Amino acid sequence: MSDDKLNDETGRIAALARYDILDSPADGAFDRITELVRAVLGVPICAVSLVDTDRQWFKSHPGVDASETPREIAFCDHTIRGRDPMIVCDAAQDSRFRENPLVTGELGIASYAGVPLETPDGYNIGTLCAIDTRPRDFDPAQIAILKSLAALVVDQLELRNMADRDSLTGALTRRAFVAEVERKITLFDRGQRPAALVMLDIDHFKRVNDTYGHAVGDKVIRAVVQACQGTRRPADTLGRLGGEEFCLLLAETTEAAAIQAAQRFCYALRQLVIDNDPPLSVTASFGVAAIGADRMTSDLWLAAADAALYEAKRSGRNRVAVAPLIETRAA
Repeated sequence: MSDDKLNDETGRIAALARYDILDSPADGAFDRITELVRAVLGVPICAVSLVDTDRQWFKSHPGVDASETPREIAFCDHTIRGRDPMIVCDAAQDSRFRENPLVTGELGIASYAGVPLETPDGYNIGTLCAIDTRPRDFDPAQIAILKSLAALVVDQLELRNMADRDSLTGALTRRAFVAEVERKITLFDRGQRPAALVMLDIDHFKRVNDTYGHAVGDKVIRAVVQACQGTRRPADTLGRLGGEEFCLLLAETTEAAAIQAAQRFCYALRQLVIDNDPPLSVTASFGVAAIGADRMTSDLWLAAADAALYEAKRSGRNRVAVAPLIETRAA
């Protein structure tokens, strides 16, 4: 794999984002791997560490209470800069780490062995690391085991990603999309972070299937998703709710901005020409619902977007409708 990927931080962060794993709940599949490392290597601490823009976040971290640390002090940030395992036998004697707060502080890291988590396309998104609170060596057999288990971590990430993706379009499945919606609701509840849903349904899609067959219908669906993926921002999430119905989750987006975004999506679809004999054009109807006090469950928020979508279809299709927020007044 080309070492150009080691210097492509933008691509590395994009590769990490594709797994949509940061800040996700604990997962037994990863916990079993880290516990196995602890048992086989005889270390008190093991972690699956994902290196984000300015932090390392632990998907699994038996032996340490913290769920993340600043990237600038992370041993794993050094590991991801190369292809080979990084081994530190005595951190107090290593000029890179002897004054590191992870060494001098409560955690007391004395030795470390980390293997990069290399994606199939060559980006190091994090590490599987074994940590001890005493200086020690790690023999070649132990490092070989750690490398094999790091590959297993990447396999788990790939399987998890495949399970969350619609096989036809690559959009999130309904289950995975709803999990993202619930995560945004939590962020709103904690800090009033704005977000909005834009739900869309391809107009007269049944007519396409009935006239040209399901293979052409699948082609239309893929073209619509590609147009939406090309129009959305990197932080926005697209899910397939079922059939020809999709939904976009727009992060850090007010109602007014979401309406503008929906209009851009609507315009992008109007420009589509599907390769067929004869060529096909396509439109969609859109429903916008910003998050609010009356939409604090995924069911309620999605229902608001669906009601707006129904209004767009009822009033003529190929347009955007909005579910008005209900303002709450203090007693």
